[in-house]
Amino acid sequence: MANNHSIEAIMNVTMENLKAMVDADTIIGTPLKVGEVTLIPVSKVSFGLATGGSDIPSKNPNPVFGGGGGAGVTVTPIAFISICGSDVKMLQVNANLTPVEKLIDQAPELIKKVKEIFEKKTVIEETEL
Repeated sequence: MANNHSIEAIMNVTMENLKAMVDADTIIGTPLKVGEVTLIPVSKVSFGLATGGSDIPSKNPNPVFGGGGGAGVTVTPIAFISICGSDVKMLQVNANLTPVEKLIDQAPELIKKVKEIFEKKTVIEETEL
């Protein structure tokens, strides 16, 4: 039972340290005010965790426990949310986007242009009548 407690203690310490490294503010960062524009950093967080232990034979009747654990975190900035008045844009940091990511990134601008085309067409049709 003491051995289970030892591995549990190692895991708890490792998890607590991991929690200290990563929180919600790491993914959606603190807003930055630049003139009239507010920028909110957005990051991708990846992490790994490993913990292990073993009973080591000894001359004593009770085996000795040995163990260890570790964790690693990678924080990659991927975008900024730009807010200027009522205009909100996602500014990608990574230029190596997949076609789907590019389409999603350009969707608001595309919708705006299509809307402008239909509005111009309606104005032209109304003036011709």
